[in-house]
Amino acid sequence: MNKRVSPPWEEEILDLERSGLKRRLRDLSGAQGRMITLDGKEVLNFCSNNYLGLADDPRLRRAAVEVIEKEGVGSGASRLISGNMAAHRALEETIAHFKGTQGALVFSAGYMANVGIISSVFGRDDIIFGDRLNHASIIDGIVLSQAKFRRYPHCDMETLEEMLRSATGFRWRGIITDSVFSMDGDIAPLDKIVALAERYDCLVMIDEAHALGVIGKHGKGLAEYFGVEDKIAIQMGTLSKAAGCFGAYCSGSKALIDFLINKARSFMYTTAIPPAVAASAQKAIQIIRDDTMLRQLLWENTHYFKKALDQIGFDTLGSQTPIIPIIVGESRLTVEFSRRLWDEGIFVSAIRPPTVPVHTGRLRLTVMATHTREDLDYALEKLKMIGRGLNLV
Repeated sequence: MNKRVSPPWEEEILDLERSGLKRRLRDLSGAQGRMITLDGKEVLNFCSNNYLGLADDPRLRRAAVEVIEKEGVGSGASRLISGNMAAHRALEETIAHFKGTQGALVFSAGYMANVGIISSVFGRDDIIFGDRLNHASIIDGIVLSQAKFRRYPHCDMETLEEMLRSATGFRWRGIITDSVFSMDGDIAPLDKIVALAERYDCLVMIDEAHALGVIGKHGKGLAEYFGVEDKIAIQMGTLSKAAGCFGAYCSGSKALIDFLINKARSFMYTTAIPPAVAASAQKAIQIIRDDTMLRQLLWENTHYFKKALDQIGFDTLGSQTPIIPIIVGESRLTVEFSRRLWDEGIFVSAIRPPTVPVHTGRLRLTVMATHTREDLDYALEKLKMIGRGLNLV
């Protein structure tokens, strides 16, 4: 009789438990905000992408309730099957107008947007150049496209140009980059990328997930910040971070949007987001467009917090955004730092491999517009105390 073989995940999860690196889900009671209740404990929240505090904004709640009364809860099926609901159409029109593009298309999640866009636009006769720190969804979209893939060192424009210069014989050449890099908090040199794309005849696609609502005079993202909006062929972003909702979008030319409706499998074969979510997201885009005070508060908090962390002596990787990493290094130490902060009533997740490279474990702190100065000062006091206790500063 053959010996029964244990499934591969059983031994791997035991290894994670033995090494103290097993991840688990914590139960959150109530809404996302600056203060949250996790596993029954009230803690300061410093690890949410809810940059503007809109996830619990009453204006978004009202928008959702009003549309539920009119259009119900579910979308029924893919929009190509069961129809384009009024809330979906209104959201896409609002996004396109805000981004200054001919059209926009909403996907059910950021991962699905990147996978669907990239795998339908590019194919095996093409080549794509991507930043080494691009999000996993970009990498997976490129793999599915079957295009040749070249990764350039993080924000290294000299190496990118060398790669572009030697890439010949392809149907299309594309450069794809995050606008804001989600684990390091820095930004892509988009002006230089656009200049190289024009010189070497490339399509440019950007992922504005962490830039929408945060960067640019009107919160449109990094393309607005660098003044290159009309030079970007494909602008993708999410509605789940600064917008406080769920879903993602692609904005661009009418031809691009029509193409994706007909070719992007992650759009064609997925039930649409619920109409209430679409209505909330539309309201969020309108708030981002009209309410500059939230963005101003966010950046005031960011500059204050980042300056203080640098003065304490933490390695924050030169972050330029509300995403501020504190490099710890070894995974066990990173987890211990996070645990001690939890004991002090501060929630910051320990980021370690495979999310980031080996020996670059970090605390990924995110600042919100709704954090008070007292919140920031309390967190700084405890970070300094614990960091010294762990010989990190």
